Amino acid sequence: MDHAATAPRRLLITGASRGIGRAAALIAAAQGWPVAVNYRQDRAAADAVVAAIAAQSGQSVALQADVSDPAQVEPLFDAAEAALGGLDAVIVNAGIVAPVMKLAQMDDARLDRMVRVNVLGSLYCAREAARRLPRPKDQPPAAILLMSSASARLGSPGEFVDYAATKGAIDTLTLGLARELGSENIRVNAIRPGLIDTDMQADSGIPDRAFRMAGNIPMGRPGTADEVARAAIWLVSDAARYVSGAILDVSGGR
Repeated sequence: MDHAATAPRRLLITGASRGIGRAAALIAAAQGWPVAVNYRQDRAAADAVVAAIAAQSGQSVALQADVSDPAQVEPLFDAAEAALGGLDAVIVNAGIVAPVMKLAQMDDARLDRMVRVNVLGSLYCAREAARRLPRPKDQPPAAILLMSSASARLGSPGEFVDYAATKGAIDTLTLGLARELGSENIRVNAIRPGLIDTDMQADSGIPDRAFRMAGNIPMGRPGTADEVARAAIWLVSDAARYVSGAILDVSGGR
């Protein structure tokens, strides 16, 4: 086996206290990667992730920051680099969804927060990663992974077109940034999860939404956080060293 393909990566994951971010942190740590676990407000959940990693003799640290606030993003990256001795990869995962409704019913506060967290938060984190991850071409490339959604191509009509629109922006960011950073030896990719059984479904107001809509999934079931996270970790690993500008659907064929 090519040793470089399995070399440890110093990894920062935003929104890693639950769901896909949590699953990615656990998988990365199980492979021997040092992980910075970012969270916004649930310190207990982030500490539980760190404790689970420590139980596997892994290295991790919980770091609080609201990625929608640009003043908190630079200190987050500073703390991650200090704790891990540098960074090789960043998974920009933090995001929100809101209760199901039509656009005409949505108020300004909802739209503002959706854009600030999902679009601006991703831009702030991607910008900071772009500033810190460049490296010589004779080294393994650094990696940025952005979390999109199948809603970016489906539109989510009657549910949350605002969320879908923000994820469309992530797709475009992925394509442009991959071309922009290729010469800096940084790979940029995205994942579009489909209907995934995570706590985030409860934020839509329909906790069992993924199961209710299982009939729309060719594979006949919702996905798991672990299934998305395994794809994410592969994309930021050296096993995917020539993959950049890709948007991978993890959606059961939907």
